[in-house]
Amino acid sequence: MGKIALSENTSLDGVMQSPGHTDVPFKYRGWAVDFDGGGDGARFALDSAQSCEALLLGRITYEAMQAFWPTAEGELADRINELPKYVVSSTLAEPGWNATVLGDDWPEEVARLRQELGGDILVYGSRRLSHALIELGLVDELRLLVYPVVLGAGDRLFGETEDKIPLRLVESRPFEGGVVSMIYAPASTANGA
Repeated sequence: MGKIALSENTSLDGVMQSPGHTDVPFKYRGWAVDFDGGGDGARFALDSAQSCEALLLGRITYEAMQAFWPTAEGELADRINELPKYVVSSTLAEPGWNATVLGDDWPEEVARLRQELGGDILVYGSRRLSHALIELGLVDELRLLVYPVVLGAGDRLFGETEDKIPLRLVESRPFEGGVVSMIYAPASTANGA
C-alpha cells in the first residue's frame, strides 16, 4: 500500500501560493526562491521525488509544472518528467506529459491508487486538492518546508476544517537560510496512536 504525502512550501503564516516563479500570478510570486537552503532544500526535493511512485496534482499546479519541467535539466527534472501524473480536474481533457485525468469520482480513484501503488503518491501545491484530501482523511504525511517569512496575503495550506486534525511530528530539520523541514503524520496512525 502506498501513502499520500503532501509536499508543500509554506510561509510562517501558512501561505503556499506561488512559491516559484512559474506558478500562477500572485503579488509575491517566487517568494521561496529568495531563500538559500544551502542545497538541503534541493536534496529534500530530490529525495522526495526519487522515493515516490506517482504525482497527484490539481489542474492549476499541473499546468504550472508542465510549463516548466519538460524543458528543465538535472536529476530532479528527469525524475519529475518520468513519473506518472494523476490530475484531478473537471476541465482538462488531453493532458499529455505522462498524465491521466481523474474526473468526478477522483476520491475513489485516489483511494484505489493508494491501495495499488507501493510507493509514495506525492502531491505538490494543489491547494484545493490538498484541502479535500485532508478532509477525506486520505493524507498519510505532510512534508512542509517552512520559510522564515510572513506574507500576510495569499492562499493558505490550511483552511477551515470540519473538525480538528491531530498530527504527530515525525521529523524536523533546520536548513540553511532559516528554512525548516517538518514532516507530520496523522496522530491516529501506527506509532502515534
